[in-house]
Amino acid sequence: MKPAPFDYVRVTGTEEALDVLAAEGEDARILAGGQSLVAMLNMRLARPAVLVDLMHAAELRQIRMDAGALVIPAAVRQAELARYSGLDTAIPLLAQVLPWVGHPQTRARGTVCGSLAHADPSAELPLALAALDAEVVVRNRKRRRTVSAKDFILGTMLTDLAPDELVEAVRIPVQDTGTGSAFREVSRRRGDFAIVACAALVKGRRIRLAVGGIDDTPVIRDWEELAPADIAEALNAFAWTLDARDDLHATARYRRDLVRNLGATVIREAQACAG
Repeated sequence: MKPAPFDYVRVTGTEEALDVLAAEGEDARILAGGQSLVAMLNMRLARPAVLVDLMHAAELRQIRMDAGALVIPAAVRQAELARYSGLDTAIPLLAQVLPWVGHPQTRARGTVCGSLAHADPSAELPLALAALDAEVVVRNRKRRRTVSAKDFILGTMLTDLAPDELVEAVRIPVQDTGTGSAFREVSRRRGDFAIVACAALVKGRRIRLAVGGIDDTPVIRDWEELAPADIAEALNAFAWTLDARDDLHATARYRRDLVRNLGATVIREAQACAG
């Protein structure tokens, strides 16, 4: 199929993009990496009247450190982030997650903010950003606001983004010293979206487990004082709280089993690398 007709606007700065969004409202869509949106255009699942291309806005291409956080603007590609010097020491979980995102070809085009804005419940980057307490910087012509990554996604492909707003950047706090992290997922093929994905952050007896691929949004569970002997029971109880469903990829029971097993694995791995 071919997309429905649309106007194409290539902007060179954020203000220009915001002007178009203010004028066009719900008829406009932002194009960053395009790895999800272009497919939706071709299948006519998305029919914008105007497509606003951000990828030539130089101010949105520069990764930077700011006040203890890594700032990733809207036009930064996933592959560029993976090559960022010091990522594996500043935010190890993000470095661990990126190789699981799609394929090298899609990471060369897809953007970090684009994946977040697409809000697929099985996508790895929104899960990692929620686990890391990242903030989403959102702008329109009148104001800039921040939303926590875990609150930004409201449901399947549904976000806290108004028609005249764009995701300007995400801010990810540098991981605390002594925090171990790990990530695993199960999918039908490497590069597919996850049937279940689990990310763990461990510091002392404090454990955070983030799970994707089950509910409509990433699900995060924190245990402040969890002894090793109690992990299996805690994971079993957590698995039963999830809104697991049967579909053509897996049964609800299999998904809960994956949470128990993948969860235990990533917690052990995070504990092993914690300082």
